[in-house]
Amino acid sequence: MTLHIAEIPAQGGTLGLCPMPGREGNYRSDLTTVLAWHPGLVLTLTSKLELASKGAATLPHDLATAGIAWAHLPIPDFGTPDTKTTALWPETSARARALLAQGGKVLVHCMGGCGRSGMVALRLMVEAGEDPDVALVRLRATRPCAVETKAQQRWALAAFSF
Repeated sequence: MTLHIAEIPAQGGTLGLCPMPGREGNYRSDLTTVLAWHPGLVLTLTSKLELASKGAATLPHDLATAGIAWAHLPIPDFGTPDTKTTALWPETSARARALLAQGGKVLVHCMGGCGRSGMVALRLMVEAGEDPDVALVRLRATRPCAVETKAQQRWALAAFSF
C-alpha cells in the first residue's frame, strides 16, 4: 500500500497529513513518497519507540540527508501535548507558519495521520488566523478522521482568542 498524503491549502502553502512512514511495513517506499512531496518541514508526533517499532527510526537522518527540516513533538496516541512538548510548540509553530506563508509545504504525521496530526494541523490553521469552525470543516473534508477527541480539539482551538 502506498503512503497517501492528504493535502490542505493553508496560509498560502500546503499542509500535508499522513500516517507514519513505515506504518504498513514498507518504510523505504513511504520515505520515497514523502521525499517526492517535497516538504520543507516534517512534524513527527509519534514517540521514538513508535518510529522504531515500524522501521522508521532513521527518519530524522533520512530527512536531513535530503535537506528537509524535522521537528519532533511526541504526543501520546489519542492525547494532547505534555508540558515538555507544549514548550516546543511556539517555535515549531512559528517555523511551520513562516514556511507556509512562503508557499511551502509542511507535513504532519502521527501513527495513523488522524488524531494527533489533525490536532496540530488545526492548531496551525487557527494560529494563522483561520476561523476555527471553517478550519475544522476544511480539515475534515480532506482528512475525515482528523482530530479524534474533545481534548485534542480543545488544545487545537486554544490558540483562538479573538
